[in-house]
Amino acid sequence: MLILAGLGNPGPRYAANRHNIGAMAVDAIARRWRFAAERSRFQSLTREGEIPTPAGPAKALILKPQTFYNESGRAVAQALKFFKLTPADLVVFYDEIDLAPGRFRMKNGGGAAGNNGVRSITAHIGPDFRRARLGTGHPGHKDRVQGHVLSDFHKVEHAWVESLLSACAEAAPLLAAGEDEKFQTEVMRLAPAEKSDPKAARRED
Repeated sequence: MLILAGLGNPGPRYAANRHNIGAMAVDAIARRWRFAAERSRFQSLTREGEIPTPAGPAKALILKPQTFYNESGRAVAQALKFFKLTPADLVVFYDEIDLAPGRFRMKNGGGAAGNNGVRSITAHIGPDFRRARLGTGHPGHKDRVQGHVLSDFHKVEHAWVESLLSACAEAAPLLAAGEDEKFQTEVMRLAPAEKSDPKAARRED
């Protein structure tokens, strides 16, 4: 089984925040591949289903931790322990401020780069899990980061957000087959984004 964890904060107040784009991505995957109805498990909202691959259907669990973003590791660790899975069976979707808006990158292992959700997961299961990083851009100064990630996407951003979410869902069979590099390539083919520098604003301050 593959666990697809989408990070975000619980409840309608945060649902459209930039910080919740990871949760939005796994929701899009669940809708595209007609996963079962949502239910509460592992301090999370979960949906079970299958994603087609050349080797046959791959079982997958959508996991949206309801522990608040910075404590995501507690929920993820519970699910991995229950299913007797390893970090290699986990893909975490989350917002990445050091990627320009609409950019997408896969990564396996590494540090948290200041992301408290990733830091929490690493503290509970170690760093060797797969990461799907969805670019949301940097506000230009570290003092504005919290307000940025906890704000909703602007109306003018909705087109690229929807395009990126749809691309993640359409390309999911590659992810389920373990083809992370091909998944990244296909997502960016389906949802191309400008190669702008998210850190440029910081240099201008």
